[in-house]
Amino acid sequence: MHVTLVYAGIAGKGFDSIGQGMDSGWISHGLAILGAVLKQEGHEVDLLDLRALRGWQHLREELARRRPYLCGLTMMSVDFNPVMQCVDVIKEVLPQTVVVLGGPHPTLATQEVLPNREVDYVVAGEGEIAFPRLLRDLEQGRRPERVIVGEHPDLDAIPYADHDLFLQEWRRWGYAIESPEAPFVPELPPPFVTIIAGRGCIYNCKFCKPAESLIFGSRVRRRSVANVVGELKLLCDRYHFNSFMFHDDCLTENPRWVREFCGAYQAEGFRQPFFCQSRADIIVKHEETVALMAAAGLRGYFIGFESGSDRVLDFIGKGTTRAQNLEAARICRKYGISIWANYMLGLPGETEDEMRDTISMLKQIDPDYYSPAFFTPHPGSYLYDYCLQHDLSLIDDHDDYARNPSAAKIKGHDQRFLQWALRESQRRRPANALKRGARYYWRRYAQPAKVARKAARLLRREA
Repeated sequence: MHVTLVYAGIAGKGFDSIGQGMDSGWISHGLAILGAVLKQEGHEVDLLDLRALRGWQHLREELARRRPYLCGLTMMSVDFNPVMQCVDVIKEVLPQTVVVLGGPHPTLATQEVLPNREVDYVVAGEGEIAFPRLLRDLEQGRRPERVIVGEHPDLDAIPYADHDLFLQEWRRWGYAIESPEAPFVPELPPPFVTIIAGRGCIYNCKFCKPAESLIFGSRVRRRSVANVVGELKLLCDRYHFNSFMFHDDCLTENPRWVREFCGAYQAEGFRQPFFCQSRADIIVKHEETVALMAAAGLRGYFIGFESGSDRVLDFIGKGTTRAQNLEAARICRKYGISIWANYMLGLPGETEDEMRDTISMLKQIDPDYYSPAFFTPHPGSYLYDYCLQHDLSLIDDHDDYARNPSAAKIKGHDQRFLQWALRESQRRRPANALKRGARYYWRRYAQPAKVARKAARLLRREA
């Protein structure tokens, strides 16, 4: 059966945007794994990535040329509009093509996608078992229920993500891709790739849960270390990557797994630097694991500091404290680990003084990278329900689910103050700015190894 998987995540940078950072330079692991599963089952699989196309007419032309039996699309909440438009275009060009939706939004807000009768099937949850079963049913003339509930697969039993599914499609449209995915920080040189070692999260942050559990279950299902290292070896042989990133929500929740991975990673001869997500409380409680990861190649943590107010941290169910946030930053500095600081402003009930607490915390942390967001109530989360119950939500279109801090997403906050707080949260103390500037110029011009290389080049020229 000919299946075309469609990635319609153009809510960020739109059409013709491949390579422009995270939202336009990374693969969709969900589709890449699903493509590998379908190929393993003997299906003909290709990809249409709207980020690589010129526009809707280009999509029409490609659909008419490829004429797949079935199109499978994944949807985040922010992608609702482009995905639904894509569904309409598919049925306009190929009325008989079967259209299947999956991903977080159809799982968590199924009743929002079902009114579109052009959607033939919805796969709620994980699709590696349910989607191939649907294809077998269709091949044998059976018509299952419109909503299909997925099952949790054995993560070691499914194939690795098919990066080539995306790379070949990008190159088809003239993108000169030298790195399989777009590197985003200097610590991670190209070629750069991303991987996922597991699914699920054991924590109970109210801005995320219970959505995560509804999709992946209440516990973390981690691939074996051997399986993850096997994928890295394959990626190294195929793409010769110089750095990578773990996509996991929290890679470090199981220190024993992390220690085993670090040992296996080094034993295989890997030295490539990597980033992953962690939490302040884990970093503080397991400093020895931080040291081990740094020795193995860890160059940066994504850390959800979220707020500098203990009351707010407690309200959102983060399970951390301001003191732990600051101590985690100190430990990162001790081991030379860069800090990518995720935090929110404009949470429900958050006062201006509490936002100032977040600002003062960030000035002490002095992160390498700021990643701010105005709180956005996402479907499936406790705080989404809270905002609906208290008539707080300002979201009136799915495009408003974008994480970028452009405007307040809930009532009760002064827009001018939010914008001031956003700017001020990213303004370093003069001493920190001076220290960073000195470090930059030292690295650029004064490192002994660089000086020696420049001197050697000069001597060769004179000879």
